[in-house]
Amino acid sequence: MPVTTRLPLRLLAWALFCLLLLVAWRSLPLIEDWLSPKQAAPRTVSARGDLAADERSIIELFENARDSVVFITTSRQVRDLWTRNVFTVPRGTGSGFIWDDAGHVITNFHVIEGASEAAVKLSDGRSYRAVLVGASPAHDIAVLRIGVGFRRPPPVPLGTSGDLRVGQKVFAIGNPFGLDWTLTSGIVSALDRSLSSDKGVSIEHLIQTDAAINPGNSGGPLLDSAGRLIGINTAIYSPSGTSAGIGFAVPVDTVNRVVPQLISAGRYVRPALGIEIDESINQRLQRVFGVSGVVILRVAPGSAAAAAGLRGVTRAADGSIVAGDIVTTVDGKPVETVGRLLARLDDHRVGETVRLGILRHGREIEVAVVLEPGV
Repeated sequence: MPVTTRLPLRLLAWALFCLLLLVAWRSLPLIEDWLSPKQAAPRTVSARGDLAADERSIIELFENARDSVVFITTSRQVRDLWTRNVFTVPRGTGSGFIWDDAGHVITNFHVIEGASEAAVKLSDGRSYRAVLVGASPAHDIAVLRIGVGFRRPPPVPLGTSGDLRVGQKVFAIGNPFGLDWTLTSGIVSALDRSLSSDKGVSIEHLIQTDAAINPGNSGGPLLDSAGRLIGINTAIYSPSGTSAGIGFAVPVDTVNRVVPQLISAGRYVRPALGIEIDESINQRLQRVFGVSGVVILRVAPGSAAAAAGLRGVTRAADGSIVAGDIVTTVDGKPVETVGRLLARLDDHRVGETVRLGILRHGREIEVAVVLEPGV
C-alpha cells in the first residue's frame, strides 16, 4: 500500500483513539455512580473541641444582655377622607432596652416621633403597650414605660463613655429590618462626633463605630466587652440606607444625665447662659468679623450672662454691626459653632459655674458664669 494512503489511516486511527479516551473520561462519573453502592450512612461528626475564649465571652455577653433588649413597634392613627373613619396603621420598628425595675424603657426619640401608639415586645414573647414618659429631641432620647407585673427583665448594666478609647471592642444588639435580637460587633472608630438631623438639630459627643447598624437598630444598646451599656445606637451614615461601617451612638454619660430628668419631669432642662445665638447668623458674622467662635447676639436682661457682664452685638451710628463678646472656649475647650457651644454647656448641670473664653474688642478675657435653666 502506498505511503500516502497509510498516513491518513493512521491519523484517522489516532483521532478515533483520542475520541474514545475523551468519551471514557467524560463517562467516568456515570460509571462511578453505577458501580457505587446505593445505600449510605450519615458521616461521622468530627469533634469540635472547646470554643475559643473570645467566642465564649461574646456568647455570654449576648445571653446576659438579650433579655434586657426590647423590640419596639409603632403605629399612628389616620382618618379616611371619605368616610371620616379613624384607623391605625403601622409606622415603623426600632429597638430599646430596660433602664430600671420600674419598667422604664429607653429608645431613640426618632423611633417614636410621630407615632400615636407604641408596643414593646420582650425577648420571651410578652408584649406591652407603652406610655411615653418624656423625650429630648436634642439628644435623640425618649423614655417609655411598660407595666411589667412579674418576671421583670433585668436592666442593662451601666458603663461609662468618658474613658472610651478608639479601637476597643463594642457590641450592638437590636432588631435590624425587623430581625429581632441580632448581635453585631466592631470597634470604636472615633469619639466626639457631631451629627445634624434634617431638622437642623445637631447631636454632639457621638460615638462612631463600625459595628453593623441598620434600620431597626435605632434605640438599641451599644455594649463594651464587659457587657455594660456605653451608648444608644442612633444613626448610620450610608448613601444606600444600610450599614456602610459608619454608625453613631449617643454616649451613656449623656443618657445617664438626661434620662433621670425625663423620668422625673417629662422633659430635659438644658443649662444655659441667658444669651441669644443663631448658627446661620453666626456663620455670616464669623466671615464679617474674621473670627472663630460663637458671636453673642443679645444678652437677656436679668440672666446669668447679664450678671457676668457679657455683651451682645450693637449697631454703630452708620448702621454697621459692632461685635460685642465672642465665645471661643468653655473651660478651656474650643467652640467653633453654636451646636458645639451648647454641647459644652450640656456637659454641666444647672447651678454649676463655667469659665468662658471671650474675645472682646480683639482682646482675650475669661468670664465665669453660673449656668441657669434654659428654655
